[in-house]
Amino acid sequence: MRVTYSPEQLAAAAPYEIGEALERGRIICFPTCPIELPSAADLALLREQLPRELASKNASYHPESGRVHGLKGDPALRELGVRVLRTHSERVEAFLHATIGYLTRGWRVGTSSFRPVQEKGRNLKPHASNELVHVDAGAYGATNGDRILRFFVNVNPAEDRVWATQGAFASLYQRYAAAAGVEGAHRLDKGPLDQLRTALLSGLAAAGVKAATVVDSSPYDRLMRRFHNYMKDTPAFQSARDTYEEMRFPPFSAWMVLTDTTSHASLSGQHALVNTFLLRLAACRLPAVAPYHILRAGRVAA
Repeated sequence: MRVTYSPEQLAAAAPYEIGEALERGRIICFPTCPIELPSAADLALLREQLPRELASKNASYHPESGRVHGLKGDPALRELGVRVLRTHSERVEAFLHATIGYLTRGWRVGTSSFRPVQEKGRNLKPHASNELVHVDAGAYGATNGDRILRFFVNVNPAEDRVWATQGAFASLYQRYAAAAGVEGAHRLDKGPLDQLRTALLSGLAAAGVKAATVVDSSPYDRLMRRFHNYMKDTPAFQSARDTYEEMRFPPFSAWMVLTDTTSHASLSGQHALVNTFLLRLAACRLPAVAPYHILRAGRVAA
């Protein structure tokens, strides 16, 4: 599942090589983070001060508002979060434009987050747990089949971040679609009710209710949520080991993955930078392996 790029291999990569590997469900790993990171002093402040000011599990910079959400009232720490996470987001964007440029056409830039909480032993409800293997379903509302790309950096100076995977969506669909209740061809176009809901929520967002679109949905996103919930709710799936693989990401390494395609769990690790992007399905070079087209056809293309 992993494809590793040293700085030399990254420089020599063919134009579509890394993007197509992502589309096929590979996890693209960089033992040395390929972008400039926040200063050691800024990272130390985030690690030491941010956890006690959290109002949610992450502190996230939202580019559409220019604000950091998830922190309490400390103005200095909020200002630090905006400065560090905004700059990091800009660096990640520039790297992705240069590395997988065709996939960035028409994309939507999502949050730039700092995750300070230890993943192991959080005792969350299954649907909220990162420790259970899953594929992502929905990001900022209805994706309508667009792809979810996440770029991670382990900024813990001493501890690896440990992940697990059970493989990519195509193989998971072949094995578990019937049990998950998503087998067979599906019509994924929005019907009148979905279209009405989207229009109403878009109107609220335009009127200043920025969170309105987060609750939007689509037939595709509901099917993906059903598959996501099946994976997390099924002990037999979680305990299966025939396609199971664990991987470790050392301090200051980076990796990126299409999280709607590649199953994953974050088993342990504390302090990570995570950037999220919605990539247009129409920009993909390998649309047949995208979850949208597999669910619409009811089969995996030969």
